[in-house]
Amino acid sequence: MTTHDVVRGLWRPELARSVVLRHDRVRGVDLLVLPERVVVLRGAAGSIVALCDGERDVDGIVAELARRHPDAPVAAEVPPFLRQLRSEGWLR
Repeated sequence: MTTHDVVRGLWRPELARSVVLRHDRVRGVDLLVLPERVVVLRGAAGSIVALCDGERDVDGIVAELARRHPDAPVAAEVPPFLRQLRSEGWLR
């Protein structure tokens, strides 16, 4: 799959098999739990990752987030964020 395909929304992101999304109630943050480390997700990152279920394509994720947060620049910010998580190996 090319970067252009990802931008156009053909990719249906989902967590890599070894990654788990968890919410830490004590700290009030979302976490990506990896085999040898934990990544703290700040801001809306957890809600974005939660939509990465392998069913929605990138356009669908952006549309859902735009519906939830109409004034946020989701169309400009979400696709690069997802590509970054994919490059880290956290999404497939």
